[in-house]
Amino acid sequence: MFRRTTAINKLLQLKARKKIVQGGTSAGKTFGILPILIDRAAKTPRLEISVVSETIPHLRRGAMKDFLKIMEQTGRYFENNWNRSLLTYSFANGSYIEFFSAEQESKLRGARRNMLYINEANNIDFESYYQLAIRTSGEIWIDFNPTHEFWAHTEVLKESDAELIVLTYKDNEALPATIVADIEAAEKKAATSTYWANWWKVYGLGEIGSLQGVVFEDWEQVDSIPNEAQLIAHGMDFGFTNDPTTLVAVYKQDGKIWIDEVLYRTNMTNNDIGNFLKSINFERKELVCDSAEPKSIEELRLQGFNVHPAIKGPDSIKIGIDILKRYKLMVTKRSTNLIKELRAYTWDKDNTGTYTGKPIDYMNHAIDSLRYVGLNKLNNRPSGKYSTITI
Repeated sequence: MFRRTTAINKLLQLKARKKIVQGGTSAGKTFGILPILIDRAAKTPRLEISVVSETIPHLRRGAMKDFLKIMEQTGRYFENNWNRSLLTYSFANGSYIEFFSAEQESKLRGARRNMLYINEANNIDFESYYQLAIRTSGEIWIDFNPTHEFWAHTEVLKESDAELIVLTYKDNEALPATIVADIEAAEKKAATSTYWANWWKVYGLGEIGSLQGVVFEDWEQVDSIPNEAQLIAHGMDFGFTNDPTTLVAVYKQDGKIWIDEVLYRTNMTNNDIGNFLKSINFERKELVCDSAEPKSIEELRLQGFNVHPAIKGPDSIKIGIDILKRYKLMVTKRSTNLIKELRAYTWDKDNTGTYTGKPIDYMNHAIDSLRYVGLNKLNNRPSGKYSTITI
């Protein structure tokens, strides 16, 4: 059920035209802004509202998904009003809310609007924002996790018609207790790790952090996998309650590695995984999985899949990363979870700020799936160099 939270109450108190919503993880930013936009559209005739994010896949899995959920939970959703082709919801009074991406050039410099909402704005460049802003007559909402300072701070906040609000998970009473516990566990880790200290600052307290020491720097987003690309294998990392089960398809073309996210989902049993693989006609494809789960691997084999454990050994995490860093990584835009991981995956530091030579063990589930393929299929070392001992 939809719940009015402290976050919504605080957002409703904002008065400036440009409302900058900075917040930590699970602070209820999107679930707070969208109900306000929906309410305005329902009560004000012929209101034109645009919701923009970096890509269409990002919208589908984020703001658009939340919008439809809120509409259904509040009893406002009517199927005939939702245009799935144009990604536009029309209200009976002539108002509408449209969804499009910042990569759609014609949309950026196209029609004007009354209200604008830029979701996860730190993934959009300033020029895109500016083209949207000068075509918006009314309110502009900007939200983000403050991983680093960007144009919302350096450009927009300096303007007289802008104000900033900071939200945290404590402003979101609808948050399950299990997620609250996971977030607050980071505060204890922050005492011994500069990575976790920065994580807690950004995602726990909603304060501006500094993203340094990113593991993978040479990667970019692409529309699709080239037809000529050769499938190397699929990689899978097992999860369940809090950690997702992930599946990525890994291809090679023109000396680059091309990656497509296929699955990123929690609460999947081995039977669920098998049924999913069958639904995408996966039986003959090679699958490299986490060798720490021999039971899961065997159960998938018994279901008829060509499954192999990842070759692990001393320093296999670092070796797997080194193998992948030999290539430029081309990631499909629909791989939204993998993209988030690549942006957040950093080398760990000790409490003195010195890099430990190991990556943080967080935001790495799809990356681990990719790494398993690297260890088994892209490693040029002699066969048998590493055993299947799990580290």
